[in-house]
Amino acid sequence: MSGPAFDRYGGNTICIEVRCGDEVLFFDAGTGIIQAGISLMSQTTRKLSLFLTHCHYDHIQGLPFFVPLHKPDMAVSIASAHMEGRMTTRQIIEGLMQPPFFPVGPNIFKAAVRYDDFMPGDVLEPAAGIVMRTGRLHHPGGSTGYRIEFAGRVVAIITDTEHTPGELDTNVLELIADADLFLYDSAYCDEEMQKYSGFGHSSWQHAIRLAEAANVKDIGLLHHSLLHADDDLDRIARLACERFPRAHVVKDAQIFDV
Repeated sequence: MSGPAFDRYGGNTICIEVRCGDEVLFFDAGTGIIQAGISLMSQTTRKLSLFLTHCHYDHIQGLPFFVPLHKPDMAVSIASAHMEGRMTTRQIIEGLMQPPFFPVGPNIFKAAVRYDDFMPGDVLEPAAGIVMRTGRLHHPGGSTGYRIEFAGRVVAIITDTEHTPGELDTNVLELIADADLFLYDSAYCDEEMQKYSGFGHSSWQHAIRLAEAANVKDIGLLHHSLLHADDDLDRIARLACERFPRAHVVKDAQIFDV
């Protein structure tokens, strides 16, 4: 979303960058990845990994405009698990970038691009010293959660999942246990959940319930509803902090030092 009602929190769709020492990991390729790619080109990084939670438009629409993919001196790996053997990562990207949806295919990329596939539940090691655990989430068409472990710190990325009222998802609890930072799909408020049942998203109140059960240190509330403007997010931030003082309603380009 754009316009004055969205100035403070921003309107890009989802992209999360995680730095583990010199290693650069991206999670999802919404419109946020466009500026991230431009910024990256002013640095010395020449290798990065991109992991998709899933391939709905808001999570991949920035990919064709990700500058590192158009640089011949870059090496980029793109991986996903949500299709669980029914479609490869390469097929997903080729499906996105073809007429009538897009004028050119991924063969326009000049970088050395590698497409990887894994299954939810697999443990990945994208680079030395990084252990990444994965899990299946509850979302139409599938979605994957990630737990990144590096240098004694843990960041958990859980987006596009819908909770069952009164229950805590065991897959999510395993991924976020004792996390230093827990990023969670907080599209709605509890009072909105019945209206949006089946949409595949969760609430900020449920993020707090999960964080308290899993001994999480900080919460980043993200994947905001497009109907929640800045004033709504300010209210959510105030209410969330009353219940969990280290809860943050995430803004565009916000940085967490874990």
